[in-house]
Amino acid sequence: MSNSSERPIMEQVIIISVLLTGAVLAAFGATLGMAGAVQLTSRRSHGYLHWMFYAILLMQVLSVVLSGRDVTVPLSVSELDVPIQHPLQSLAQPLVSLLLLTIACERILTHWLKRDKAVLMPSAILVGFFIFWLGTVAAPGLLGANPKLSHAYIYPLVIGMAAVLAQSDELNHAFRAARNALLLFMVAGLLLIPFKTSMVLETSYSQGLLPGVPRLAGLATHAVSLGMLAQIGLLCLLACPYRRMWLNRLAWAIGLGVLFMAQSKTAWISFILCSACIIAVRGGPAFWRRVGDPVRPEFGIASLLAFMAAVAALLLLLIFGDVGGRLGSFFDSAEGAQLASLTGRDRIWAVAWDEWQRNPVFGYGPSLWDASFRASIGMPAATHGHNQFMDTLARAGIVGVVALVVYALVLLVLSVRYARASHGISLALFVALAMRSISEVPLLLFGYGSELVTHMLLLMTLASAASDARLARARPAPHRPASTAAFTTRQPSAT
Repeated sequence: MSNSSERPIMEQVIIISVLLTGAVLAAFGATLGMAGAVQLTSRRSHGYLHWMFYAILLMQVLSVVLSGRDVTVPLSVSELDVPIQHPLQSLAQPLVSLLLLTIACERILTHWLKRDKAVLMPSAILVGFFIFWLGTVAAPGLLGANPKLSHAYIYPLVIGMAAVLAQSDELNHAFRAARNALLLFMVAGLLLIPFKTSMVLETSYSQGLLPGVPRLAGLATHAVSLGMLAQIGLLCLLACPYRRMWLNRLAWAIGLGVLFMAQSKTAWISFILCSACIIAVRGGPAFWRRVGDPVRPEFGIASLLAFMAAVAALLLLLIFGDVGGRLGSFFDSAEGAQLASLTGRDRIWAVAWDEWQRNPVFGYGPSLWDASFRASIGMPAATHGHNQFMDTLARAGIVGVVALVVYALVLLVLSVRYARASHGISLALFVALAMRSISEVPLLLFGYGSELVTHMLLLMTLASAASDARLARARPAPHRPASTAAFTTRQPSAT
C-alpha cells in the first residue's frame, strides 16, 4: 500500500521539477535572447517589434484551423462547458508570448540605453496608455466584483509601451510587416474555401445586403473582424504600397474582394470614412486653394453649384419622397426589426448595464462574458459587450470608463494634430478604431489578438510623429522629418 501511495507523490514531484526546470530555462533563454537582440540593434534605429504582427496573426490562424470550427452551425450553450484547445496550440502559445515579450522588452531597454533619445519620449501617449491599462485591466482585475489576475494581462502593457517608443524607421517596418501579414492572412482564408468551406464561409448567411451570397469569415474570429482587418490592410497599402505595380494591384484586388465578401456594413462604412479622411488631409489644402483662386474661378464656381444642387436634391427628397412612410414600412419588416435591435446587441447591452448597476465602481471584473457567464445568461455568442463603452462600463465600472474617455481624448487630439505629418494615416486609424468601437471592443487589453493590430499601428504612428516633431523643434533642419517617408508619394523631378 505504501508503494502505491508513494507513486503518485513521486510523479507529482517529477512533473513539478520538469515544469520548474522548463520555466528556468525559458527565462534564461529569454534573457539571452533579449541581450542578444539589444546587442544586435544597438547600432541601428529599429529592432524586431514589427515581427509582432506576424506572430499575432499566426496565433489567430492556428486557433481557427486547429479548432475545426464550423461557422454554419450556431454555437450552443452546452458547448461552452468544454473548452477545447489543440496540443499544438498549447505548445505554440507560450512560444509566441515569449517572442512578443522579448522583442518588446528589447525595444524598451534599447530606448533607455540610448540616453540622447530619452528626451524625445512621447510622454502624453505613454501616460494615456498606462492610465488606460490601469483603469481597464489592473483595477477590475484586483478590485472588481470577480477579481482575476493572469500573466496574459501583462503582454499588451509591455507591447504597448514598446509601441509608444517607436521611431520613424520602426514605423516604416511596422507598416510593411502589417501589410504583408494581413495580405497573407487574407490569402490563406481564401485558399481554404475549396477544402474547408464550412470553416471559412457562412454559406447559409441571409442577413446581408446581398441575398444568397455567402459571407466570408476567413481565418478571423468573425466575418466582421475579417472586414475590419481587410480595411486595415488596405490602409497599410495606402501608407506603404508595394514597389511592383502588378503586386500592388493584386494586393488591392484581394483586399477589396475580402472586404466585399465579408459583408460587414460597419467595415464598408468605416473604409469609406477612413479613405475620406486620407483624401481630405492629402488633397484638402490644394482643393481649397483651387476653390478660392481669383485668377481661375471656374473650379470654385462649379464646386459651389454642385454643392447647391446636392442640397436642393436632398430637400426635394425629404419633402416629396415620403421618407417617413418608407422608414415605417422598413422597420415593420423583418430586416428593419433586426436593425432596430442592432442584430440582437440591445439584449447584450441590457445585460452589461445590469452588471454595471450591481458593481458601479470597479465593475464585474475581467471574467465577464467568459464561458460560465454566457451559459448563465443563455447567450453563447456574447463573447463581449459588442460596444467598447458598454463593455468597459460592465467590466471595469466608472473607473474604467474614466480611463477610456481620457485615453480616447488623447488619441483623438494627437491623431488630428499629426494628421498632416502622417498624410492622414493617423486620423484614418483613429476613425477605424472609433467605428469598430460602436459594435465591437477593439481596445481590450486582457491578452493579444488580431484586434491589437490596429491599436498598435495607431500608437506607433502617433509616437513616431510626436518624436520627430520634438526632434525638429530641438534641432531644426531644412529637410522633411524621416517619419513621413513611409507616407510620402514620389513627386516628379523639376528636370
